[in-house]
Amino acid sequence: MKKLMMLCGLIMGLATAVGAQTAGVNSSEKAKELQKQLKLTDKQTTKISAIYEESSQKFEKIKKEEHGDNVKMMVAIKPLRTETIKKIRAELTPVQKAKYDKLLTNKAKPGGLAWGEGWSSPASE
Repeated sequence: MKKLMMLCGLIMGLATAVGAQTAGVNSSEKAKELQKQLKLTDKQTTKISAIYEESSQKFEKIKKEEHGDNVKMMVAIKPLRTETIKKIRAELTPVQKAKYDKLLTNKAKPGGLAWGEGWSSPASE
C-alpha cells in the first residue's frame, strides 16, 4: 500500500512538472522564484538556473525515450530529481539549505503548488 501511495505521488509530481513546463515556466523563472524565497545572490541564481536548465533537458530526453509512459518515466526521473536537488543544495549556504529543505517538504497552499511536488527531498529517499 505504501508503494502504491508513493507511486501515485510520483505520478502526480510528474504531471505537475509536465504541466509547469507547458505552462511556460522556464529555468530562469524557477531560479528567480527560488531567489526570492531563499534570498539568493545573483551568482547563485545564475548557477541554479543552469542546474534547472540541465535538469529540464534531461527530463525531456527521458520523456522522449520512455514515450510518455508515466511508470517508466517515474523510475528514470527519481535519480534526476535527487541529482538536481543535490546540485542546488551545493550552491546554498547552510541557512539557505535549511530553508530549501523546508520548501521541499511544505505542502501546497490551496490553488498553488509546493516546491517539493515532483521533487522529493533527498532526506526522504
